[in-house]
Amino acid sequence: MFPLYPMMDPTFFLLIPGLLLAAYAQMKVKTAFGKFSTVHASRGVSADAVSRMLLDRFGLQTVEVERVSGQLTDHYDPRAKVLRLSDSVGGSSSIAAIGVAAHEVGHAVQDKEGYAPLKFRNAFVPVANIGSMSAFPLFFIGLLMSAKPLIDIGIVLFLSVVVFHLVTLPVEFDASSRALRLLGGTGMLTQGEIKGAKSVLDAAALAYVAATVVALMNLLRLLILARGRRD
Repeated sequence: MFPLYPMMDPTFFLLIPGLLLAAYAQMKVKTAFGKFSTVHASRGVSADAVSRMLLDRFGLQTVEVERVSGQLTDHYDPRAKVLRLSDSVGGSSSIAAIGVAAHEVGHAVQDKEGYAPLKFRNAFVPVANIGSMSAFPLFFIGLLMSAKPLIDIGIVLFLSVVVFHLVTLPVEFDASSRALRLLGGTGMLTQGEIKGAKSVLDAAALAYVAATVVALMNLLRLLILARGRRD
């Protein structure tokens, strides 16, 4: 039998490795981006301009490039067909900024080509959002009330969050791979500069891996708590 305080039960320690990995990944992202955001690409072209040129190369003239507030809030919106670059990226000609921008172009190209994992992730977003908001409240209410249906619903909802994280990995890895090939193939970055961009994108990829590990450990935690309650 586990105690009724969900944040203090022994299963919470399952999260520690994932949380440590997440902290390390965030440090890597900050370090890599900070380092290569001060190194300007030899061509001196801004990330905004690089994005536009790469999009046009793939016949994506209708995809707009816009600015969005915040730091590293860059993203491609498949519904609006808009590529949004943060203030710290858009106007910069640094290796880090160009790498991030090319990564988002990679997502736009995925969208155009109907890349299956991206299509699945986009369709799955509403389900994952419901799961992320509802899974824990329903699960722990069920645990406190010994209501097995609520416990099971909470687990199923959180499973949707895990699935979302798992399918995000190939989407992000593929976008980074496309970005590096594009930058090398078009000569936007030299081979030496591409190594710097790769360092930034690899650090970002590690952050996605860490988030997936935390989600998996949380799912394991819920399963252990549910089994303990039944026992």
